[in-house]
Amino acid sequence: MKNKFIVAAVAILFVGLFIAAADLYNNQKNSSLNSATLENIEYIQRDYSPTLGPVDAKVTIVEFFDPACGTCRSFYPLVKRIMSENEGRVNLVLRYLPLHNGSDVIITIFEAARLQGLFWETLKLAYKRQDAWVVNHISIPAKLWGQLDGIGLDMDKLAVDMKSVEIARRVKQDLADAKQLKVNKTPGFFVNGKPLINFGYKQLQQLVASEIDEKYP
Repeated sequence: MKNKFIVAAVAILFVGLFIAAADLYNNQKNSSLNSATLENIEYIQRDYSPTLGPVDAKVTIVEFFDPACGTCRSFYPLVKRIMSENEGRVNLVLRYLPLHNGSDVIITIFEAARLQGLFWETLKLAYKRQDAWVVNHISIPAKLWGQLDGIGLDMDKLAVDMKSVEIARRVKQDLADAKQLKVNKTPGFFVNGKPLINFGYKQLQQLVASEIDEKYP
């Protein structure tokens, strides 16, 4: 009986040590990631990026996205739902990370549309009709071009503005920032500079909620 008690006690001790070690590892991991994020905060958000929501919101979601990314399309209404549920407290900043072939050209369409004040309308339409212009995970700009009627774009101006040096510079900067932040897949989220470490909608909700609790006590 005594031996059984000793074995049980040792087993409990090892379980406790394992749990403590796991907690320590996770805390160190999160601390390391948060520290790295603070060091790279300047790379997370740029003043030229498209922004949706109140500029004075205290919680900012930054998303690196690819227009051809199916998960990005699925998350767009979910992110807007989070914003709606926390009206006035959350805004969204979009950064470009064109990983699919041809997506860099799609992005120039978005940016040229932004010069006409129609960025969000163009993004919404592109997501809605994504299956029509993404073929075998490749973006086909000509197919999207044919879908752009009906939202008020001046197509001649759009074609000219797509060649803008400034647009090319912004895309290049976004790519460089994503590399610096080690964002290599889309969508990639940051909330007030903190990375979404474990990807998922619920996890994003929780990260936003924790920031809201902190910023709006």
